[in-house]
Order: sequence, then C-alpha cells, then structure tokens
Amino acid sequence: MGDALRTSVGRVALKNPLIAGSAEHLIDADGVRRALRAGVGAVVVKSTNESQAARHQLQCAEYMVLDDRWRPIPWDASAPPHAFVACRSGLSPQPFEAWLEQTAMLDREAKAFDAYAVASLILAELEPAVAMARRIEQAGVRVLELNIGTPYASQAAKGAVSTELDPARITTIVSAVRAAIKIPLWIKITGQSERVPELAAAAVAAGGEAVIMAGRSLGLIPDVETFEPMLGTTLGVGGHWNLPLTCQWLALSRARLGPGTPLIATNGAQTGLDIARMMLAGACAVEMASAVMLRGFPVLSDALAEFEAYLARKEVTAQGLIGRAADARKTFAEMPLRQDDWKRYVPH
Repeated sequence: MGDALRTSVGRVALKNPLIAGSAEHLIDADGVRRALRAGVGAVVVKSTNESQAARHQLQCAEYMVLDDRWRPIPWDASAPPHAFVACRSGLSPQPFEAWLEQTAMLDREAKAFDAYAVASLILAELEPAVAMARRIEQAGVRVLELNIGTPYASQAAKGAVSTELDPARITTIVSAVRAAIKIPLWIKITGQSERVPELAAAAVAAGGEAVIMAGRSLGLIPDVETFEPMLGTTLGVGGHWNLPLTCQWLALSRARLGPGTPLIATNGAQTGLDIARMMLAGACAVEMASAVMLRGFPVLSDALAEFEAYLARKEVTAQGLIGRAADARKTFAEMPLRQDDWKRYVPH
C-alpha cells in the first residue's frame, strides 16, 4: 500500500483509513490479529467496562441477518449485499485485568503492522471509567475510544451502558476522562438524536480528539407469522441502508465544527467505495464491523483493495477526498429552479 492511502486522526497517523470496528469477532486475540493481517490501519478491540450486567448481556445476546423482505437468512458469507444484521449484544466477557493485558499485548503487536489496537471503554459510571482510562494509559495502550453512544442503554440493565443525549452531560464525561489521561481520546456518539452535531461539538470542546459517528439505532421487527417481535425484543439495527444517514451526520458535523476536526464514520460501510463515500462526506477514517462479522475478515482486505484502486483511478489521495461532497452540499433554497420537473415522476 502506498502513501496515497495514508490519513490521520488528530495525532494518530494511519497507514490507511480503514478501521476494524469493535464487535464480537474482536473479543479473542486471534480475531484482532486476523484484522491486522488484513491490512487495516487500526482495530478497535471489543469494549469493556466495570459492569457485570454488561458482561452478562453478551451471554443473553442473539443475532440474525435479514434480507430486503425482512426474512431471516443464513448467517454466512453468501448473504446478499442488501442483507443487514439485527441483534442484541454485550461487552467483552473477560475480567478487566485480563482484557487490559490482552489489549496492551495486541497494541504492541500492532506496531509491527504499522497499525494500532485501540482500547474501547463503554461508559457505565463515570468514576470507574476514569479509573479504567488511567489503567489503559499506564498499560501502554496508545489510543482510547470512549463509547457513550451504545444503542442499548434504554433496554439494558440499569447502569450497564450509556446512550448520552445531552451535550452538557457529554461535557462532564469527556472532561473528566480527558483530565485523567494524555493519550489520544476518541469519542463515539449515538445517532439516535436530532442533535448529533451538538453532541459532537460538546465532545470536542471537552477534549475529545476525534468523534466517531454514529452508533446503531434501536429497532423493532415484527414477525408476521408469529405476531411477535423477532428475537423477542428491541434490537440494534444497522446496515448498508444506514450509509446516507451516517454521511448526513458527517456533513452536518463538519459544517458545525470546521474541517480541522477529525471525524470517524461508522454504520453503513461494506466496501471500498463506501469508504470513499464516507470520506467525501467528511470522515478521515471509517470503521467497519457488522459486514466483517457476517462475511469474514476478507471483507477488510477486499475493501482496501477496492479503495486503493479507486484512488488510483481518480488520481487522488485518501486525504484529498475528505469532505469534498460535504463542502459542495447546498441547501434546498440554493438549488436551481427545475420548473414542473416533478410531473415526470408522477405515475400515469
């Protein structure tokens, strides 16, 4: 891979913009190593916190993949591009000490790949999160992702995880963690809000060096045969269909924060061209998770190959893509008149 792929997330220089996002296939060390061998710029290990309820939630998790007619289909690499994952999830089953030892070891190994193994904390209570952040830095891990935007907080056991929707609360949380550590701090926020740019602004003002947007949403999928919710409850949903929503939040946040604020995209990317789409919308890097969990680690290397070929074809660098579509976006009021064009789209 050449220099055309290089990008940066604030202080963190990446050999390419593809990040393997946190999910179940990155619980075990072997999964992280497979992602590193696939060539990604970074891997975000499966998240942890102090809550035993959040660990227990993983043991109660269920997963399904559905087609474009809301029908469950086999969970394997043959799933069509339009398939999407719906599930309940939980945190790493490892005790914190074991998780920390493994994460620090994997980040040391990642250096040999010119990459990073990023630690991920999901907020439950603030004081334990601050203490864990300190321990992560002391262990030598080079980057911390603080996830304050999980989709599950309203459905999980009380105090297991958080979905933060108030900018003032985000200021308090991020300020406390930032004061405790010096390593790069990335903040992952929810997409379940009309105030995503405000949440991002609060995270950056409080010391977050990058904002990851936006976590999956909650959804209910009724089963027309049983009359019950699929898998019995509300599920976290995401897929290729979410890419336009992610790109909209990226563009609006870039407009709010300015082009100098690093934004990382998540939710909707499956291919190398999806990486390009999200970078054009304002991302400096792109996380990919459910597509890999469903179809396997070759998704990562295939996406990188497609993205590199795209850059060569367009004679542009990865960094040269960032925000170009976002900055060209016009409001409805600025669009040219197309008198009566709507009539072409009315069925006869």
